[in-house]
Amino acid sequence: MSDTGDNKPLAGLSLDLDNEWSYMKTHGDAGWKTFPSYFDAFIPEVLDTLKGLNLKITFFVVGQDAALEKNARSLAAIAKCGHEIGNHSFHHEPWLQTYSADEIQEEILAAESAILSATGQKPLGFRGPGFSWSPALLETLARRGYLYDASTFPTFIGPLGRLYYFARAELGAEEKKERKALFGRFREGFRPVKPYIWFLPSGRRLLEIPVTTVPILKTPFHLSYLLYLGRYSEILMRGYLETALALCRLMKAGLSFLLHPLDFFGSDEFPGLAFFPGMDIKRKHKLAIFRKVIKILSAYFHPAPMGDYVQAVLEHREKLPTIDLGQKERPTIF
Repeated sequence: MSDTGDNKPLAGLSLDLDNEWSYMKTHGDAGWKTFPSYFDAFIPEVLDTLKGLNLKITFFVVGQDAALEKNARSLAAIAKCGHEIGNHSFHHEPWLQTYSADEIQEEILAAESAILSATGQKPLGFRGPGFSWSPALLETLARRGYLYDASTFPTFIGPLGRLYYFARAELGAEEKKERKALFGRFREGFRPVKPYIWFLPSGRRLLEIPVTTVPILKTPFHLSYLLYLGRYSEILMRGYLETALALCRLMKAGLSFLLHPLDFFGSDEFPGLAFFPGMDIKRKHKLAIFRKVIKILSAYFHPAPMGDYVQAVLEHREKLPTIDLGQKERPTIF
């Protein structure tokens, strides 16, 4: 993948723009159907923060939010500031992999239409809520002309995250059944960290940009995870991050770094979301950690929107590995 003039490769930065209602819905909380939103508080602040750091990133937007008039100004501001807009599904259901092919197509089309109307951008990238994906989803994206999918999360600890979630959520038996594959199964850890090409049963191809985990170890280091480590020791957090980034550079794994809105909020502002890891950290401290993380990351990579990163990856597409979904997948440690 292309290096910049100072020999630092590009890294893709993205933020899954999950709203208050979507966390409530996944958690099984009542009241989500009124679509409570923190966009008016969050989006202006995060745009100012990104501007202060001279960063452009990708916002993966939920179609339901784009369809609501109350969010129109906030979402238009993201595009106006020059950030890329991606598709994060319409209903934000992390059990998207259970949808039929027809339901997936309806989901993608509805989100596309609402996002285009609200932001003026047609998404060319997709990320499934809760890292959910399926062959039918990939076929729909390829058929719709998407440039990349960014839904896979190659880590072995997904089942642990699911156990933590179930322990803190108030869910009925049917809701638990829907969420039984939330955050992925153990076998997701065998998927590659590097970008690769899906070869689909239809004969179409689609670029996959995994959310990067530590090469070989397959442990996460997205911002939420780093904030969680930082609760115990910022020295530990910094050492872990620098090790992860150094391994990514050494093994030429690339970097797709993930943010969430709750990485910028404290539980004192939204006590109903206290179940999310790291919500006991104050907003001011989270912002300080974010700036430190970006400074460290920028010593190894040039942060950029996912679209720019994808273009750099595709400059060497002939070297990308391929996974044939028509054949039995082989495990990989990297």
